[in-house]
Amino acid sequence: MNNKTANATPFSMIKNYITPIGYERLKDEALHLINQTRPEIVRIVQWAASNGDRSENGDYIYGKKKLREIDKRIRFLTERLNKAVIVDPTKREPTKQIFFGATVTLRDCSQRENTYTIVGVDETNPDKGYISWKAPLAKALIKLFEGDAVTFKKNQSTIKYIITNVSYDALKHD
Repeated sequence: MNNKTANATPFSMIKNYITPIGYERLKDEALHLINQTRPEIVRIVQWAASNGDRSENGDYIYGKKKLREIDKRIRFLTERLNKAVIVDPTKREPTKQIFFGATVTLRDCSQRENTYTIVGVDETNPDKGYISWKAPLAKALIKLFEGDAVTFKKNQSTIKYIITNVSYDALKHD
């Protein structure tokens, strides 16, 4: 009998590492949904319900569906915020070792450089170079040092990078 799941960490116990900016973004979204979006939809549903037959009332049906979606998102955000472990990269002792919150510059064999910042799952943004700490590249980089080489498999090819810079900077607001 396979007992892999018996040894797995329960989902409710998994920590949600996040930067201060990411935490604020999630909190702001939750508060906006709770204080503005949801009350507005509730008013629409109440108005639509007062118009009579609900079975063919598009405003009512759509509003109820929208409320379920909003409530689902609020529950999700609340759970993520409750599990949040805020890690401020600017508060880290100076180090050239890579941990959560590090901004890492990598150079490939073509001398091209790419910069990535290791952030929380809820903060990933490929356009900004923000990668999740659970992403394969981040996992390969964690605990390495500036100057180290790392070999990373991407799709069908293997890429060798040299870590040219490691810093711990504050993330910027959008």
